[in-house]
Amino acid sequence: MRQTEKIAFRASDTDAAQKALASLERRYGGVLADQADVIVALGGDGFMLQTLHSTMDNEAPVYGMNCGTIGFLMNEFSEKDLPKRLGEAEEEVINPLRMVAEDATGGHHEALAINEVSLLRAGPQAAKLRISVDGKVRMEELVCDGALLSTPAGSTAYNYSAHGPILPIGAEVLALTAMAAFRPRRWRGALLPKTAKVRFDVLQSAKRPVMADADGRSVRNVRWVEIQSEPEIAHKILFDPGHGLEERLTREQFT
Repeated sequence: MRQTEKIAFRASDTDAAQKALASLERRYGGVLADQADVIVALGGDGFMLQTLHSTMDNEAPVYGMNCGTIGFLMNEFSEKDLPKRLGEAEEEVINPLRMVAEDATGGHHEALAINEVSLLRAGPQAAKLRISVDGKVRMEELVCDGALLSTPAGSTAYNYSAHGPILPIGAEVLALTAMAAFRPRRWRGALLPKTAKVRFDVLQSAKRPVMADADGRSVRNVRWVEIQSEPEIAHKILFDPGHGLEERLTREQFT
C-alpha cells in the first residue's frame, strides 16, 4: 500500500469543488504538491487534465474526485476514509502526445496533450490537409472540417464524438480520426503505432485557415503540425479498484 500521509488538494473554481476542498482540508490537512505523496484533484475531466499538466514534474500520482459532470478520469466523490482509498487505488500510466506546430508567421509552438491533438478549420471553407506518417505521405489531400490524433486515454472524448474507435488503455496504438471528411468521402481514419510520427501539412493555408489544439492549448493559422507520443513523460493516475481506465473504456462501449 502506497504512502498517503501527505495529501495535496487542488480544486476547480466551481462552487461544488471549492466547497469540497474546504471540507477535505479541514478533515485531512494539506501540503504543497511538491511535498505530497498523492495529489487529489477536485473537479471534472477538464480540471483533471489541467492538474496532470501542471504537476507532471512531481513524482506523486494524481487521484481525481468528481465534482463536475461526466468525470471519466475521476473517481466518485466521498470524504470518508480518503487515505485508505488512496492507499488501495490502482495506478495507470499515460504518455502524452507532443505537438510541434508552425504558424503563418514562421513561429514555432510546442504543447503536450494527454487526450488528443486536433486540427480544425478556422474559416468558412473546409480544410485541406496532407497527411504523412514517419516521413511518408499517406494521403495527398484530405478535405474535411478537421482531423485529430488521439491517445487511448483520450479515445472516449473528442475522438469518440467524431466516430473514432475506443482504444484499450494498454494498446500501443494511436487513433487518427477525421471530422466530417468530404474527400475521400466519409474517410474514417486509421490506427497507427504508438511510435508513429504524424505530420499534417495545411494546403492553401491562407485561403483555408486551420487552428491546432492540444488539450485546450491552441495555435491559430498553422502551416504544419507534427505529433508523436512522448515516452519520456509519464502521467500517473489513480483509480479505485475495479474502476480503472481499462474497465471504463470497456464499459463505455456497451453503454
